[in-house]
Amino acid sequence: MTAQSLRARVRSEMTREIKEVGRRQLATQGANLSLRGVAREMGIAASALYRYFPSRDALLTTLIIEAYETLGEAAIEAEAAAPRDDLRGRWLAACRAVRAWALTHPVEYGLLYGNPLPDYAAPPETIAPAAKVVLLLVDIAIDGAETLAPVPSRAPIPAPVRADLTRLIDQHPGDLPAERLDLVFVGWTQLFGLVNFEVFGRLNDTIDARAEYFDHHMNLMADLVGLPGLPRIPLAPGTEYVEA
Repeated sequence: MTAQSLRARVRSEMTREIKEVGRRQLATQGANLSLRGVAREMGIAASALYRYFPSRDALLTTLIIEAYETLGEAAIEAEAAAPRDDLRGRWLAACRAVRAWALTHPVEYGLLYGNPLPDYAAPPETIAPAAKVVLLLVDIAIDGAETLAPVPSRAPIPAPVRADLTRLIDQHPGDLPAERLDLVFVGWTQLFGLVNFEVFGRLNDTIDARAEYFDHHMNLMADLVGLPGLPRIPLAPGTEYVEA
């Protein structure tokens, strides 16, 4: 092994350890995460960490981007396993993957969707990974553009909101009217709102059948978006789903 490759390996291992310790401290200390605290747990001088992360915010940004990436990839992989012509199945697979990831990684999920961290502003490089899930849902609607149910009659989209939706449509390939994108965004916000309620304990002492409640609401969102297919009713938690 050359000296250069050895240095690269050491740097990679140190970076990985710093991130692992940072995640642990987020779980126990939350907003009190600091490079000095990370260095203290690792048993090294704080100055040594600045060669890897110049600030606490740099470490936080790395952890946030990696969390968004792994959450997005979980949804993408689950959606890709569903048949391409099963639009509702693809929608439910993506939504279930988001919920499963959040319940398995509550600390990372809290970093993304919990209380804002004091004195931290997420930089622009977090935007693309943060959009992976909603763009996946948009793509499902685009793929079924010719088979979706008509958009129901409802109150018109306010002009400022329509301008935002039009801008987003122009930035993303595919033909999707603003009215349809608006419905996808409703589904997206309901997805994360419901996951937030479960991860942060807002359903405690209220809803016991969490998986069934989640599937029910994601089916309602699929109906709203206009995805074809009947709702899938769970036989029991953890079992396969059947058509109603």
